[in-house]
Amino acid sequence: MFIPCMKNKFLATILVISSIILSCKNSTPVYESFSGFVQGTTYSIVYEKRSDIDPVTLKKDTEKLLYDFDMSLSLYRDSSILSRINRNEPVAPDAFFIEAFNQSVDLHKLTGGAFDITVGPLVRAWGFGPDEHRNFSESKRDSLLALIGMDKVRIENGSVVKADPRISLDFNAIAQGYSVDVVCEYFNQLKIKSYLVEIGGEVRVKGTKDGNPWRIGIDRPEDNNNLPGDQLQAIIKMSDKSLATSGNYRKFYVENGIKYSHTIDPRTGYPAKNQLLSATILADECSYADGFATACMVIGTENAIELIQKNNLEGYLIYSDNNGNFQTWISENLKSSISEAEHNHLF
Repeated sequence: MFIPCMKNKFLATILVISSIILSCKNSTPVYESFSGFVQGTTYSIVYEKRSDIDPVTLKKDTEKLLYDFDMSLSLYRDSSILSRINRNEPVAPDAFFIEAFNQSVDLHKLTGGAFDITVGPLVRAWGFGPDEHRNFSESKRDSLLALIGMDKVRIENGSVVKADPRISLDFNAIAQGYSVDVVCEYFNQLKIKSYLVEIGGEVRVKGTKDGNPWRIGIDRPEDNNNLPGDQLQAIIKMSDKSLATSGNYRKFYVENGIKYSHTIDPRTGYPAKNQLLSATILADECSYADGFATACMVIGTENAIELIQKNNLEGYLIYSDNNGNFQTWISENLKSSISEAEHNHLF
């Protein structure tokens, strides 16, 4: 009597386990999404639903996190830590500021100085700062360049130390990418298995969507193509990666027939002028993808290719040839994950 009973229990256990496995195989992940407006731009988040995570609470907590981030690194908030440091007020940098600063020091070295957060005075002089007032002139160039350089600023004993009080910092070339990382780290703490976080076009994904890689569209870099996703140049499939794109086709102005891009070369003091129209970089952290993409726009196509290969990155460059036609360059390790088409659409 005892042995048959054990057999029945064993059989029941097998049936239960088989039922669980079959249920898991047949279950399809459900995804939640929410979007909004932060940092002067839009954001969009998609994530695998969890029964123990309330979507309304998650959105509220995420936006609170992004607000705290903004109050640290935004140039457009007078009371942010960055704005106060730029005004030389006695304020200590917080954890967001210190991490962004340290990453910027690293990116400055890796890009040979093409990435530089002390570019703030030049950005404002060219009319791309918060007040959009241009006052650059050749006579001011040398005095402005004297304020540029990562060697002129440091964090020491919990304070930002400047070689000259007129030095001001600008994290715009890394801030959106870094804010994506901040949200993703929060999602990782919540143990969310699969997600896509996009802020202002900078993206980081984890896992897959319905068992397939996430599909990210790359906009065609045509002047005034201001609606993301409307005109796509390519689609990239990716998992567990970050992607950032920098271009000169949305933020610029034309004066006397000359186009001035918002990407300022900190080494010359002038807006970057080359044939590179758009640089898309894939990296583990979105802050680094963001910073490298900006540096590519500063140094131009050939140097950008060298920078991508030297740092073992994945990259997609769109540039103009001598006849004004679009040309593209794809890093070798990205070719199997990208599809190019003149009129690609995500959906």
